[in-house]
Amino acid sequence: MIQLFRRWLDSDVGHSFRNSPTAIVAAVLAFICVFSALFAPWLAPHNPFDLATLELSNARLPPAWSPDGVRQFLLGTDDQGRDILSAVMFGARISLAVGLASVVLSVLVGVSLGLLAGFLGGWVDGFLMRLCDVMLSFPPILVALLIAGVGRALFPDAHDSLAFGVLILSISLTGWVPYARTVRGSTLVERHKEYVQAARVTGVAPLRIMRRHVLPNVMGPVLVLATIQVATAIITEATLSFLGVGAPPTSPSLGSLIREGNNYIFSGEWWITVFPGAMLVLIALSVNLLGDWLRDALNPRLR
Repeated sequence: MIQLFRRWLDSDVGHSFRNSPTAIVAAVLAFICVFSALFAPWLAPHNPFDLATLELSNARLPPAWSPDGVRQFLLGTDDQGRDILSAVMFGARISLAVGLASVVLSVLVGVSLGLLAGFLGGWVDGFLMRLCDVMLSFPPILVALLIAGVGRALFPDAHDSLAFGVLILSISLTGWVPYARTVRGSTLVERHKEYVQAARVTGVAPLRIMRRHVLPNVMGPVLVLATIQVATAIITEATLSFLGVGAPPTSPSLGSLIREGNNYIFSGEWWITVFPGAMLVLIALSVNLLGDWLRDALNPRLR
């Protein structure tokens, strides 16, 4: 593992990373956010969703550095007495999981359809591209809001796993379109190159050509787009949760925490919504900066 990391640092992309302070800072911020979210059950000082440990007498306590703050709750508490620091760590865990899962699903669907459209052409290409045009005519957030709302209405007592599945599906419903269009354009270029023509002449099956020859050569733009889309998916999930059709109440995400704190921001309890919002901004900003760096690092014209 260490040798692979050293080999990566010696590569062109690794050299670009070592010489980019912005990428290093963004990577450190992303690592801290992901690490704290991934290991929240062990790192968080409290379990904010364990009802047996909650006390209403601790509700709406300010951060520890305030005159009325308590050292036990570093970032204060919300209206139910939950520790904000612990709630942010657990909430980020849910937001990251939904965002990553929706991007993975979007990549799988979009890359597959883009390869088919670009490699086969003809009516397949025309149908899939018109489908993309139709999907682009709808605002993504409204489509996700509609699907998530309908799912919550049809299955009001559904298990949390089903609720998260509907949420991931609603975000991925329009998220696959950019990948399909990007891969389709790259495939149109690759299918006329000599190595593809040679594979066809030797009798290699079209599916094997797409999977073994064309796909590895069109994944560069997909990786850049997927990195940037992670931040977009996390913000979309937070927006849906803020509107009340996202994560279930028993497993609130950053959007749910911001929505709950929004009810108290004008009464002086600013920390209930500011700290979850700051965590959301840090995650989105670090991922976007890494995506911008990766786009430049993989661009041969900038080397």
